[in-house]
Amino acid sequence: MMRAWILPVLLVLYGSVLAAGLIFMGTPGAAAAVLLVFILLAGVNSPLMFPRPIGALEAQRRSAVDGRPIVLWRPGCTYCVRLRIRLGRSARQVHWVDIWRDPAGAAEVRSANDGNETVPTVIVAGQPYTNPDPAWVRKQLSRSA
Repeated sequence: MMRAWILPVLLVLYGSVLAAGLIFMGTPGAAAAVLLVFILLAGVNSPLMFPRPIGALEAQRRSAVDGRPIVLWRPGCTYCVRLRIRLGRSARQVHWVDIWRDPAGAAEVRSANDGNETVPTVIVAGQPYTNPDPAWVRKQLSRSA
C-alpha cells in the first residue's frame, strides 16, 4: 500500500526543494510554477487518479456477470496512466485490480506474461492482453454494454 505513494511523495518533495531554491534566488513566480508542475505530476502518478481497485477474484466474478474488461495495473506505471487517461470517463466501467494490493492479481499478471509483472494487462472474456491500445479497450467496453 505504501509503495504506491512513494513516487507521488518524492515528486512533491523534489518540487518543494526546487521551489524553495527558486524563492531564495528571488524568482517566486517560477517557484510557484515549478511546484504546480510537480504537484500535477504527483497527482497523475498517484492511486487517486484511478477508480477504486477491487480484488482479482471479485473482478472476475463481476466481469462474468457484466462482461466488462478487467485491467490489472499498478501505481506509477506510465502505460497504466496512459490507458486511464485515454479511457476518460469510461474508465469507471472497467474493473481495476491493483496488483500491488492484491496478490491474486499479481499472480494472474505473472501467469499471463511469462512470469513478468507487465502492466497494464487487460482481461477480456478470460483472455489476457498485455498493454493493449486504449482505443481497442474502449471498443471492448462498447461491446459489453
